Amino acid sequence: MTKLSRIDRPPVVVAGAFQTGVVLMRNLVRRKVVTYCIDCDGNKQGFKTVYGKAYLCPNPDTQPAEWEQFMIELAKNIGRKPVLIPSSDLYVTAIANHAAALVPHYIFLPASVATQALLATKKRQYEIADLNGLPVPKTRFVESIEEVRQFASEAQFPCLMKPVHFREWQRYPEGHPLLNQKIALASSLDELEAKYRLAESVTPAVVVQEIIEGPDDAKLVYLSCYGRGGRRLGSCLVRELRTTPIYFGSASVVEPISDPETDALCDSFFQSIGYEGLCELELKRDSRDGRIKLIEANPRYSVTADAAPYAGVDLGWLHYLDLIGEPVDPVGWNGRHFHHIVLERDVECFRSYLDAGLTTWGGIVKSYKSPKFFDFDLRDWRLTADTCSFLLRALLYPIYRRLFPKRS
Repeated sequence: MTKLSRIDRPPVVVAGAFQTGVVLMRNLVRRKVVTYCIDCDGNKQGFKTVYGKAYLCPNPDTQPAEWEQFMIELAKNIGRKPVLIPSSDLYVTAIANHAAALVPHYIFLPASVATQALLATKKRQYEIADLNGLPVPKTRFVESIEEVRQFASEAQFPCLMKPVHFREWQRYPEGHPLLNQKIALASSLDELEAKYRLAESVTPAVVVQEIIEGPDDAKLVYLSCYGRGGRRLGSCLVRELRTTPIYFGSASVVEPISDPETDALCDSFFQSIGYEGLCELELKRDSRDGRIKLIEANPRYSVTADAAPYAGVDLGWLHYLDLIGEPVDPVGWNGRHFHHIVLERDVECFRSYLDAGLTTWGGIVKSYKSPKFFDFDLRDWRLTADTCSFLLRALLYPIYRRLFPKRS
């Protein structure tokens, strides 16, 4: 197929208005693609960005029929059949659930969304990985305290517990220990039981899992785009330097790395399941047996995916071209070194690395060499102002507390 002119290329609707969706919009706008985004939370960053108009939609979890109708009407109002790309698990699931109704109105891969939706759940992604040659730590999907005890009798502590969907732990009341948490860590059976008791009132079905032993910088992220027919269009690997929270959190600083073994393992997994679309795999080499194991899969545009364009692998653009039927030449890491930094995450965690003796002030400064920022973009001035405000509060609060300690 011949290339379309910039004017003829269809617009994009990014499903999810968190900063992840904003950086995807930014990368596409730089390619002269008109972008929009949607979200059911009007406080998300996409409603302030300069890179495209945001639309407030119904929550597809609680108002599925209304969300479907909203999406159909949105496509009609845009006036052209747009490309649809999710940047949130909520919308990965929603697109899969409503694929038949959305196909006449949007450009996406309807045959692949079911696989993406399965990978978006912790229950199924580990089963799929294990069945297709991607090692996973000892994992169990449990629905009762008895099943927790059975898992613990065979497991090696420490272990962790996580929701099947991250958003499930967003339903807890204010002040609940698990509210908005990604995992709960337990060093013993008693502690694991106590954490499960906290979770079961809202989500009795959870995933329990052995941890993967090793330092934070043993964690790698495979960033990729697979096109129609499962052909790899682009990929790169980055190494995590710090995470929020320390040890078990999401990456706040990463750098590109060459690791042919991990690259081949991940590509073999995706080829085995015939995957099409965007996906991130977070992995870690277990210090006990030396094997690379899956931490989690994110079958969408992710926070760390924003590092890939700086490595010469513009995943969103590759995916867009493939969706609209233009030819794509596969690409890989361009060899450039940089540090991709999520400022709001890093300012929350760097002190914990200093306190744990895992880095020094010199190491902190070095990690900001050749920086590429996820949440600092001078053109997107409203969001950058919010980031700067957050950083000032986070950096100055410890000083304020030392000067004005709380009275007991």
